Amino acid sequence: MDTQNAFNETQSSHDRLKELKEFDEGKLGVKGLVDAGIQKIPGIFVRPIEDRLKDFGTYSDDISVPVIDFSHFGENEDRTAEIIKETIMASKEWGFFQVINHGIPKELLELMIERSRMFHEQDAETKKLFYSRDFQSKHVYFFSNHDLYQSKAANWRDTLYVNARLTNGEVDPQELPPIYKDVTLEYVNHIHKLADLILMSISLGLGLEPECLGNMAKCTKSWAIINSYYPACPEPELTIGLDAHVDTSFITLLLQDNIGGLQVLHEKKWVNVEPISGALIVNFGKILQMITNDMIKGICHRVIAKTIGRRISIAINYNGIYSSEKIHGPIKELTSEENPPIYKKFSTEGLIKSFFSKSLDEVGANLDEFKL
Repeated sequence: MDTQNAFNETQSSHDRLKELKEFDEGKLGVKGLVDAGIQKIPGIFVRPIEDRLKDFGTYSDDISVPVIDFSHFGENEDRTAEIIKETIMASKEWGFFQVINHGIPKELLELMIERSRMFHEQDAETKKLFYSRDFQSKHVYFFSNHDLYQSKAANWRDTLYVNARLTNGEVDPQELPPIYKDVTLEYVNHIHKLADLILMSISLGLGLEPECLGNMAKCTKSWAIINSYYPACPEPELTIGLDAHVDTSFITLLLQDNIGGLQVLHEKKWVNVEPISGALIVNFGKILQMITNDMIKGICHRVIAKTIGRRISIAINYNGIYSSEKIHGPIKELTSEENPPIYKKFSTEGLIKSFFSKSLDEVGANLDEFKL
């Protein structure tokens, strides 16, 4: 590299770091940019052209993720067996599905979305009080892009994060935003029960004891809520709402509004996960993939940016007990001489720290560091 090119690259890196710091120190997130009336997105959000070119010809409108009706689960033996069969099939073939008639009141789902919206759209000074990049010790915080300083391009997305992994599943209501707290704990209690039900279905579908996966995931003891807000974007073709990645979790349950934008990678094609009123989206992560020895895989997904509307989604993921001492590995009953373990033993703490040490665009679906 000649001297001039080296100077230009250093200057460009310096300008980008300055822009990142200004955005971060403003504590207003992406919505703050939109509120300021920008017509073009800042350079820190522009994806490299080679990444944008990869998207051409990779969409499919011909298929959709499975939808499973959970009504009468446990009430009728034949119906329960049918649901278990549908669940395990969707889990193996897609790693993504939508659940309807799950027993959570539709009014509660709508209220949860509304309160999440109200948090993100409240006055800036109140919202700033929750802004933090302390991802290790704080339990409730607002931020934009956990990997802001590591990624090739920032995502068009703001987040309110509630982390109960560090507190044995307990959250002090006084730490939650006043505009949001009254509905959140009621919603979480419903979601815990549904997550356990789905993990029971998968356990039975894999020939395991009913409580096997639920006992490992410890749904009531180790959970986090990711309240995501994706403002309308003036140049959506240049950026992305959320980079393609696979969750670290056992299982994630996601509630989305009617805007759309979530896509799942299926057979090398991006498939839209169309909003269904009252439905919840279920997807699996790297922990479940490793302990089932690839029988169920964590699937890559992303969110595209849009010019109209603002997307709201609320994900609750379960990672098991956050500890360096609690060790997981491929479940013995799912391995054999013909199907030997693929992965090393690992801790949830080690997996999550690995996730947060990288940018989201680096994380992807790669599990090579955990393979034997």
